[in-house]
Amino acid sequence: MTALIFLVGALTGVLAGGAVCFRYFRAAVANDIGPQLKRMQNQLDNIESAVNLALASRYAELSQLPWPAAIPAPRANDEGRP
Repeated sequence: MTALIFLVGALTGVLAGGAVCFRYFRAAVANDIGPQLKRMQNQLDNIESAVNLALASRYAELSQLPWPAAIPAPRANDEGRP
């Protein structure tokens, strides 16, 4: 009977200690992740801006190219053939 009382007490202590540790661990993680998330958001914003700039530049380059003719011009060596 005495062993059972010690076993129940030990299990209760482990459970209570785990709950307290988990509470403080969760609070520590939640406090530390805020600045890191802000830095990551800034990095993602920078990447998005760089991709948008690259796409806009490429689109501007492509819009300056002349469009090819819909009907190709005849070749020089095909002019005399029927």
